[in-house]
Formats: sequence, structure tokens, C-alpha cells
Amino acid sequence: MPRVKRGTLRTKKRRKLLKQVKGYKWGRKNLTRLAKTAAVKAGVHAYVGRKLRKRDFRRLWQIRINAAVRELGTSYSKFINMLKKSNVDLDRKILADLAMNNKKVFKSIFEFVSKNKN
Repeated sequence: MPRVKRGTLRTKKRRKLLKQVKGYKWGRKNLTRLAKTAAVKAGVHAYVGRKLRKRDFRRLWQIRINAAVRELGTSYSKFINMLKKSNVDLDRKILADLAMNNKKVFKSIFEFVSKNKN
């Protein structure tokens, strides 16, 4: 088999890796072995963080909806139950946005749902 010296390929690979870990502290920014482990670990944390962000936002939306519904005299769980019984397909993100920015529309949704509960 022919000999492969890997001059440019290794340099490109190293340059790409060091670009990923730019701004890290100590040897993790310029030593290949440390940079590689740091980049892998950062990728793992980023993956987990994307999953946690979904959980955190859903929790925030629930808190906002609950605060708005409490002003109208009921609880979050009862409101969600009324929504499902009256077949209103609005997700929590939209409901939370309406509760924060457009209280009139949210109140009209609440009145419609409480009127149509079975």
C-alpha cells in the first residue's frame, strides 16, 4: 500500500477542531487532545441543553397561564380540562402569549370555554 503522509488533511482537521474550541481556557483551546475532549463534552452539554430548554419553556408557559386564569377565578388544571372538553386546540405557548400580551382575547377564550364545558 502507498504511504499516506496526511500533511494537509491533518492540518485541516486540527484547524477545524481548534476553531470549535476557540475561547476556551487553558490548554483546551490549543492542545489537540484536550481540545478534542472539550469539544465532545461541549456537544453533549449542548444536546442536553436543547432538551432542557423545551422542559423549561413548557413550565414557564404553565406558570403564565395559571397566573392569568387565577385572576379569572379558576385553576390551571380546571382550565386545561375545560379546553379539552370544548375541543379548543390551542397549545400552551399560544395561550401563554395571549395571557401576557392580549388579555382581552384570553378572557374571551376563557368565557367561551367555561360556557361550553359539558
